[in-house]
Amino acid sequence: MSRSYPMLLVFLILVGVVAMSGVHFQPGPWYAGLHKPFWTPPDWLFPPVWSVLYLMMAVAGWLIYASPDRRLKWLWEIQLMLNALWSWLFFGLHRTDLGLVDISALLICIAAIVVRSRSRSPASWYCWCRARRSKRCACIRFPPSCRSPPGAPDDCRHGDGRRARRPPGRT
Repeated sequence: MSRSYPMLLVFLILVGVVAMSGVHFQPGPWYAGLHKPFWTPPDWLFPPVWSVLYLMMAVAGWLIYASPDRRLKWLWEIQLMLNALWSWLFFGLHRTDLGLVDISALLICIAAIVVRSRSRSPASWYCWCRARRSKRCACIRFPPSCRSPPGAPDDCRHGDGRRARRPPGRT
């Protein structure tokens, strides 16, 4: 397949459809109630960063599909599906655990794309996903129930009922 500009438009539309999953499943009050790490970026930063990342995904897909490497194409398709699935799992179902599994698989997939394509272009995409994954780990470790007021009974539990350790500095 050649690198034609009409095909780039197809990839932009395809990735745009996936980006709509992020628009459909908004963070909302549930996300605001999660105990997030101190280095969580401000909310206003996510739309511009994700716009650039989705643009990069479309261009990467366009470039990948111009190559004869079928496995690379398959990896790109999987990462796109994992990206679409993550918003539904994390924001739609409020399943931080499944969101972590999804984003871990996404990291493996993106790393495989970087290695297989012998390219540094998806490297920033990989770094952003690493940051997103570590933030999700913190959300799982310190679920919203850990936000009890000082002096409240120690009933800090994950969504599945397992006991969770309180974040440092919490009573």
